[in-house]
Amino acid sequence: MDRIGVSGAVAPVAAAERLEALDVLRGFALLGILLMNIEAFVAPLMDALTGIDPSLSGADLWADAAIFILVQGKFYALFSLLFGMGFAIMLDRAARSGSAGTVLYLRRLLVLLGIGAVHALLVWSGDILLVYATMGLVMLAFFRSTPAARLRWWGLGIFLVPIVITWLFALSVEAARHDPEAAEAMSRSLAAQSQQFQALVELQREAYGPGGSYVASVEANVATVAMMFAGYLPIFGPTILGLFLIGAWFIRSGAIADADANPALFRNLAMLGGFIGLPLVVLGAWLMPTMDPGRMDFVVAAASTANLLGSLLMALGYLAGVVLLLQVGRWAPWLAVLAPAGRMALTNYLIQSVVCTLVFYGYGLGFYEQLPRAWQVPFVLALFCAQVVLSHWWLARFRFGPAEWMWRSLTYLRLQPMRLDRVAGHTAP
Repeated sequence: MDRIGVSGAVAPVAAAERLEALDVLRGFALLGILLMNIEAFVAPLMDALTGIDPSLSGADLWADAAIFILVQGKFYALFSLLFGMGFAIMLDRAARSGSAGTVLYLRRLLVLLGIGAVHALLVWSGDILLVYATMGLVMLAFFRSTPAARLRWWGLGIFLVPIVITWLFALSVEAARHDPEAAEAMSRSLAAQSQQFQALVELQREAYGPGGSYVASVEANVATVAMMFAGYLPIFGPTILGLFLIGAWFIRSGAIADADANPALFRNLAMLGGFIGLPLVVLGAWLMPTMDPGRMDFVVAAASTANLLGSLLMALGYLAGVVLLLQVGRWAPWLAVLAPAGRMALTNYLIQSVVCTLVFYGYGLGFYEQLPRAWQVPFVLALFCAQVVLSHWWLARFRFGPAEWMWRSLTYLRLQPMRLDRVAGHTAP
């Protein structure tokens, strides 16, 4: 985040000026992101996108189903809402500082784009930062001055675009079935899509598995990122942009900054997540527990719609639940433990990728496809707890996480003061 200094220049926000609720939420989201991503570190990324693994049984199946219903899609949505809030804060501060602030915001996004590219190509192809930076640029171009009252409706409308596209595609497939030539062409197209998907799964298994080299993993990363951007960004991009705009509404409306004055809003969101969002996700899992990349029909469209809408409502419910618990005296100190991890969200996100690829990939310890699904949960909890402890230790000595420091230094084109004992008002621990 940035602030306007007394001279009118934009500067990094002071720790005392931060919204602690956002840091707690980011810390909470990091745990869910790792629970969601661990499957894609342990086994092929593309397989992790297909839903519940039908080959599992016992505790592994229960763990897979629980993560699919409670975590998969919900925490990337929550993380995206929070990034949207951060972008809104930056945009608003940039607007108050004029053209210099706009240039700074643009430079900040370009640096994030660079960090995302390095992460996606050299570490892990499941990176989300590239999409975040791209959609942040769209926010700058089209929504920098959108009034708060309109943001949530724009966000919801754009979020629904992939659902409309899915139904139109399903309708076109259904219509093609009444024309033998069109049906054959559509069947070939879907079969080719399925083959491309499976080929990428095998490429990832060979590159990341036992015996795979770092060079092979980079080549697989490049192929995966290329396919994801070409095939998924037109669908995935509007989803992220919609979430950004809804997140921006929480900032511009003052809802998150003055949560104590909006208890009804957060209670309603929590109930929507639990009583409508969760049943929708369960319905989607019942309709299609495992996605077939070569299939498109009304059942697929209905399952996708239920999952996407349910995931949005559950993400909002999680957000509201944490905000409400922060207002309860006995819960606030426990949740505040997550704040340092949230202040270092970018660093911790990147650490998760580095640690997991070194543990599971062939060029590391080589445990690829070796850790059972049920045991992935305690692995995640252990790694996340270590990150929370490390974040507390680090921020007792430094102003920023390492990645945040680099992001700010490249944004302002000057090295930012890092140690607390070198910043006015702080003493060495």
